[in-house]
Amino acid sequence: MTSTIPGALQVPVRTMRAVVRDRYGAADGLELRTVEVPAVADDEVLVRVHAAGLDRGAWHIMAGLPYLIRLAGYGLRAPKTAGLGSELAGVVETVGAKVSALEPGDAVYGTSHAAFAEYATARVDTLALVPANLTLEQASAVPVSGVTALQALRDHGRLKARQHVLVIGASGGVGTYAVQIAKALEATVTGVCSTAKLDLVRSLGADRVIDYTQARITDDGRRYELVLDIGGNRPLSELRRVLTRNGTLVIVGGEAGGAWTGGIHRQLGAMVLSPLVRQRLGTFVAKPNRRDLNSLRGLIEMGAVTPAIDRVIGLDSVADAMRDLSAGGVHGKIVVGI
Repeated sequence: MTSTIPGALQVPVRTMRAVVRDRYGAADGLELRTVEVPAVADDEVLVRVHAAGLDRGAWHIMAGLPYLIRLAGYGLRAPKTAGLGSELAGVVETVGAKVSALEPGDAVYGTSHAAFAEYATARVDTLALVPANLTLEQASAVPVSGVTALQALRDHGRLKARQHVLVIGASGGVGTYAVQIAKALEATVTGVCSTAKLDLVRSLGADRVIDYTQARITDDGRRYELVLDIGGNRPLSELRRVLTRNGTLVIVGGEAGGAWTGGIHRQLGAMVLSPLVRQRLGTFVAKPNRRDLNSLRGLIEMGAVTPAIDRVIGLDSVADAMRDLSAGGVHGKIVVGI
C-alpha cells in the first residue's frame, strides 16, 4: 500500500492485521482490521509476532473494568491504545536507535500493549530471549502470568523450601505457573480449583488438590505459611483462618466488588489490617522485566516449569476466547497464533 496524497512522493506504508477496539466494553466490540505497522521509538524494538498469550488482564483492559484501571493510564472515556494483548513471542525485525541488547533476528518473548497483531512494538527491558526448549507459541503464554507468579511467591510471599503454600486459582494462567514455581522452590503445594480442572493441577505437581465445589479451604483444618489467592473472592477472615500465626497472604487480582473497584476492596482491607496483626497480608502489581523473564527461562530450560496451554486460536477468534476466559472455561492459557 502507498500514500495517495496528490502531488506527494509515493511513500510505502506497511500494514498488518490486528485486533482493535474503539471503546471499552464486551468482546463484541473487538474487530480484526488492517492497520499501519507501528513506528519504533528509540528504546523499543519491532517484533514480528508469531504468537500472543491471552491473560486475564487483557479482559480487564478490554472492558475498562474496574473503572480504577482507566485512572491507571489506559484512558478515561476511551482506550488510549486501540490494540490489545500484553504477552507475545516472535522475532525482532527492527531495533530503535538506543537499543543494543537485542538485534534483528533474535527470537524473544515479553510484553507489549498491542500483542494481538502481526507486528508489535515493545520496550527492550520487557523482552528476553525465548527459552531454548519452547516453541514461540508456548513462550507467548509465559510473560505476564509467569512473571506474576514468580514475583508473588519469591518477592512478596518470600516462599522458602519445605514451607506449605495454598494456591487458590491453581488452574488459571497465573496459578498453573505458581504451582510449578512453588514446587521448584521445594515447597509443599496445595492447589484449589474446580472439579473439571483437578487433573490439570495434579499434573503440574501439586501435592494436594481441593475441589472448591465440594469443600471449603477451611474444612480440613490445615494451615499454610503462604496463601496465594489469585482472582478469588473469599473474605479476608476465611483466608486468615488457613494461615499460620506468622503466615503470609498475597492477593493477586480479584473478580468481585463492583464496577468501580472490582476485587480491590480485599486488597485494600489486607493492607490496612496487616500492620495490626502478626500475619503479613498484602497485594502487589506485577512488573514485567527482563531479569525475571531470564529467571523463568532458567526454570523452563531445566524442566521445572512448562506452560499449560488450553488451545491455540487465530486472530479472528480472540473475541470468543475472551468470552470463554470470562466464563471460567479455560484450563491454563489460551494462545493466539499469528
